[in-house]
Amino acid sequence: MFAQVELLGDNFLPLLAMAFGAALFFGPGLALIKPPQDLDENDLERPPLVRTILFMVIGLVMAVWALATMLSG
Repeated sequence: MFAQVELLGDNFLPLLAMAFGAALFFGPGLALIKPPQDLDENDLERPPLVRTILFMVIGLVMAVWALATMLSG
């Protein structure tokens, strides 16, 4: 009776996962390359290395997985 309409297309969730994954990869990576210049007394000079690399790996896996999902189906 009613037509079903996909909200924002068929690939909305993979696109969202790819966007979050790319942000999780590039954000900490850029913070490692160029840390912020104006720091408060509670800020660190550089981000913690292990946590930053872990976030980058998780973001890369998310983005690649989302891309593979969109290309496969």
